[in-house]
Parts: sequence; C-alpha cells; structure tokens
Amino acid sequence: MKKRILWILLDLVFLTVFNTVFFVAGGTDHNLSVWISYGFIHLSYLLLIITPFLIRQSSSAAVFGFSLYSISSAYFMVEFIVGVIFCLINMESYKPALIVQVIIAGFYAIMLLSHMIANENTADSVERHEMELRYVKDCSARILPLVDMISDKKTKKKVETVYDMIHGSPVKSNHSVRQIELDVMDQIDALEAAVNSADNDKIASTCNKITRLADERNRQLKYNN
Repeated sequence: MKKRILWILLDLVFLTVFNTVFFVAGGTDHNLSVWISYGFIHLSYLLLIITPFLIRQSSSAAVFGFSLYSISSAYFMVEFIVGVIFCLINMESYKPALIVQVIIAGFYAIMLLSHMIANENTADSVERHEMELRYVKDCSARILPLVDMISDKKTKKKVETVYDMIHGSPVKSNHSVRQIELDVMDQIDALEAAVNSADNDKIASTCNKITRLADERNRQLKYNN
C-alpha cells in the first residue's frame, strides 16, 4: 500500500510542476491552440501512466513492458516538446496544433496497438510452450524421487524405465493427446501411493499402465505432427 502511494505521488510530480508553471507564467487567457496542446500533453502523460495496465501478464511480461514503455515514453517526450512549442507560439488558429498532434497521437496508437498484438501472439505461444513442457517436466520430476524410495531392484528398474520414457518423450504436444496426458498424471498419483505403501505388485501394474499411455501419446503425436 505504501509503495502504491509513493508511485502515485511520483506520478503527480510532473502534473503539479507543469500546471504550476503553465498557469503562473501564462495565466488562463489562451487561444484554443494552447488549450489543445495542453490537453494533448496531459493525454500523453496519462497514457504513459496507464501503460502498465496494458501489459499482458506472462513469464515474458518484463520484455513486453519494456517495448510498450519505450513507445509511450517516446510519445510523451515528443508530444511534450511539440505541445510546449505550440503553447509558446500561441497561434490564433487552432488547426495546425490540432492536426499535428492528432497525427502524432495516431502514429503512437498504431505503434502501441501493433506491439500489443505482437505481444499477445508471443504470450500465447509462450504459454502454449510452457503447457507443453509441463507434461514432460512435471511428470519426470514426480517420478524421479520415487526411484530412490524403492528397495526391490526389479521394481526399481520398472520405475526407472517409466522415468526414461516420460523424460525422453516429445515436448511438443497438441489437444488430441491432452486426455492421455491427464490419464498419465492420474496414474502417477496411483504410482506415488503404491510406492508409499511399498506395494510392489501395484507399482509394477501401474508402471505398465503409464508405459502404455505414454507410448500411445507419443505414437499419436508422431502421426499427427
């Protein structure tokens, strides 16, 4: 909460300084071109502040945030310079100020939206890849500790074989084998229970089920990809 308040106060520094200088130095009697520039400067700063809310939350959020921040920061700096120039010129006609700053805002919108679309596509690909990794990584990580918990050499060998098969399975997956992967995870639950109860017969039968399921998953992936 304290950190959020500090960020809000930091965001208010520019608004406080800019508005103090604007009204103390120039008063309130301005042409429309000045008020248009005043509004666009505040708009650009507002967009910079809300940029964090436009970032797609994922493991690559830092990368996405950097690109969007760069675009919003560049827009704010350009708009600030252009806006101040129009404020100092104080033109009677509002059209040049409006046209120039609408063009700048439009260019910013194009750049921002195109990067947001690209970030969405990248985030979807990353999430899909992470989900694909989950089957191999999570299943392997659950099976490996079970090997050291088994004293019977023959039974241990069966579990080691299951581990090698899962660990060496293709990472790339698709929706057609998702149910099989879930079935494998269910059988790993059963395998953990069997190991904990030292039921070698149950361990062996569960290993056979996992092997058949994992082999079917890999076979379907081979023909579907």
